[in-house]
Amino acid sequence: MLKKEMEQRQAIEMLCTDMLVPKDHLLRKIDAAVDFSYIYGLVEELYCEDNGRPSCDPVVLFKLVLIQHLFGIRSLRQTMQDVEVNVAYRWFLGYTMSQQLPHFATISYAFRHRFTADVIEAVFRWVLEEVACAGYLSPEVVFVDGTHIKANANMKKQVKKQIPKAARHYQEQLMEEVDADRKDHGKKPLKKDNDDGTPSAKSEEKTITESTTDPDCGVFHKGEHKKCFAYEAHTVCEKRGYVLEVEVTPGNVHDSVAFDTVFERLVEHYPEVEVVQPMQATKHHGSANRSLTAVEFLRCLTNVP
Repeated sequence: MLKKEMEQRQAIEMLCTDMLVPKDHLLRKIDAAVDFSYIYGLVEELYCEDNGRPSCDPVVLFKLVLIQHLFGIRSLRQTMQDVEVNVAYRWFLGYTMSQQLPHFATISYAFRHRFTADVIEAVFRWVLEEVACAGYLSPEVVFVDGTHIKANANMKKQVKKQIPKAARHYQEQLMEEVDADRKDHGKKPLKKDNDDGTPSAKSEEKTITESTTDPDCGVFHKGEHKKCFAYEAHTVCEKRGYVLEVEVTPGNVHDSVAFDTVFERLVEHYPEVEVVQPMQATKHHGSANRSLTAVEFLRCLTNVP
């Protein structure tokens, strides 16, 4: 027998939002595992105690950004549109179905002007501390790789600019390693430029293409014929995939230059790091299973003979 359901779009029901969220939903698991109230202590000094209008809950702002990245939503504007109709998202934020949500511009403004880099860093370190306390963090062996992220900038809007070449902090150490290796193989040491036998640090300049729309990005060449403005995220992960350190640079910055900063910050927080396993370097050695020391890694990145 054919059955036709009656439309009840205007029906009024009394129910609890918690009833509509599946018991095994990812956001339920996160809510049970993480005490987000810790964030209040980190941002307390950024808000006035007894003056001004009430602010948007800072925990809600951090949760909204978390939702965006967890579920791969492309923009804050789209995130707020999804939260508007997604019961699980509203439940995670602690909002009712009729409660007004923050404007997407409020979130953007908070992370650009209110929340300092120290606050963001503190939240990042807090999450890693929670992971470590749970026994899931293993920083002895780390993996390093870079990912290019296309910038929202037109290649036609550009200018040429002269900038000094970035110096490599570990060049002297690298040259010592190279000379020792060449000596072991019966080769002469590389020619040194300075009188004292050390490589010279020439103040050279190079010409780059800078975007007039987004000056912070850089030109990235995709293959032989295509190029675009982009950023590069240099990321350090441990074996379970937890990100221990990250450095975002313009897309035209060489990995060896960015690695200096990333590695120094990494060992500052995790001195127990013993092995660096870079994806690029393993290709040079023809083995994806070979572990490299930090110096070996730098040699691969700089293509030192």
